[in-house]
Amino acid sequence: MRAAWFLRVVAGEHCSTPSQTFGSQLEGQRALMPRRHRTMEGQGVGRALGLFRNWLPRPRAGPSQNNLGEAVTEPERTQDYSLPSFAGGQHFFEYLLVVSLKKKHSGDDYEPTITYQFPKRENLLRGQQEEEERLLKAIPLFCFPDGNEWAPRTEYPRETFSFVLTNVDGSRKIGYCRRLLPAGPGPRLPKVYCIISCVGCFGLFSKILDEVEKRHQISMAIIYPFMQGLREAAFPAPGKTVTLKSFIPDSGTEFISLTRPLDSHLEHVDFSSLLRCLHFEQIIQIFASAVLERKIIFLAEGLSTLSQCIHAAAALLYPFSWAHTYIPVVPESLLATVCCPTPFMVGVQTRFLQEVMDSPMEEVLLVNLCEGTFLLSVGDEKDIIPPKLQDDILDSLGQGINERMTSEQVNEHVSGPFVKFFVKTVGHYASYIKRDANGQGHFQERPFCKALTSKTNRRFVKKFVKTQLFSLFIQEAEKSRNPPAGTEVTSRMKRSGTEYLCSGSQNRCKLY
Repeated sequence: MRAAWFLRVVAGEHCSTPSQTFGSQLEGQRALMPRRHRTMEGQGVGRALGLFRNWLPRPRAGPSQNNLGEAVTEPERTQDYSLPSFAGGQHFFEYLLVVSLKKKHSGDDYEPTITYQFPKRENLLRGQQEEEERLLKAIPLFCFPDGNEWAPRTEYPRETFSFVLTNVDGSRKIGYCRRLLPAGPGPRLPKVYCIISCVGCFGLFSKILDEVEKRHQISMAIIYPFMQGLREAAFPAPGKTVTLKSFIPDSGTEFISLTRPLDSHLEHVDFSSLLRCLHFEQIIQIFASAVLERKIIFLAEGLSTLSQCIHAAAALLYPFSWAHTYIPVVPESLLATVCCPTPFMVGVQTRFLQEVMDSPMEEVLLVNLCEGTFLLSVGDEKDIIPPKLQDDILDSLGQGINERMTSEQVNEHVSGPFVKFFVKTVGHYASYIKRDANGQGHFQERPFCKALTSKTNRRFVKKFVKTQLFSLFIQEAEKSRNPPAGTEVTSRMKRSGTEYLCSGSQNRCKLY
């Protein structure tokens, strides 16, 4: 618990009341995911989300409600190091760091240490400097989460992974990492290139890490102009491209194009790893556990596999957002997280399996990604989602996936059935928010649940409406001053291509 920047990812479980846990971690989740959702312009799945789009969870604080970057912007810095303001309000990154292993003064263990930082910020106010120090102190631990027992080696597989740091005020920053063995003769230790950003876009930052790695193999000096150009560039809108010009000795001037996916709500995930590790039925059971906000632990040795699978599992909840403890790769020193009594979604390397199994845990779903099995479960995971809707998800997932599909196509194919599940079960929520004279909405929970004709669906929804996932969503819907009219809701449902049957007279939908 060495720094406030990662304290919040585990501290929520130690709050004195559940509401404290909810409030602080909920704010963090608002800062991370929803901003991408509202800018989504994609086809297919994107159209199925029209009903939800106006009420996606949004940060409560910040100068603007239009973009993620402003919602989590740091306090104003000195003029020399301030970031430019763009129309979109977002910038690519805050820091590029190189984290290396340095031997401790006593013993043979190694300690991760930041050996390169861009930009170097000077003349900060005391509070700003303290915040930066806390952040930079936390990062090395997550770049080398697998302990300090290292030895120089001649071979090491390159890994790309990410982590999330949540501040005590709920704001989140994402660390995009590339861990590899640097070029050179003889045994050597791996190092990590780490980009800290407020923006969630894994594929785009992987390409940036490729460029950083290529330059670092030549000279650290040529990293600076590339990253400075990136720092001054506007973060592109969904489906748009930003092109950077960069000079490399012996190669000349290069033009580097960075393109965001058109369907931006899935740009932070890649479902391929999850599909390689688990069957569709298992993915649905994980989804069911997450919907009811249970404790979920993913096990794998590879950092890439862990971070990609946990991001994918959380993305299945769209348009809702996981509001609890969320650590894609738990550092060894924070393994006690699995003993926490409140919901969490975490990734743990298999080398720590015994420590996890020896920990006192209750009602945990323990997923072994390497073996494709559940080592621990509550036992009712197959019964949480209504059978008919489970079959619908399975049928949709089983159709059309092939090796020729792009990553974006796979993401949309996997996400779509889960989005439609939410539309079928709770897509009628807007009709049950009654507004007073001041425009404040009041959700009518009981008639909302009774509107479902299927008993199994109603039984599920009665549980789901008690979760923080749904409560956060509805709180934002109640606050919205510009809800879509009933006819607009109906037309959106028709355009979505879901299995809704809309009766035109009362603008209500036949629900399953």
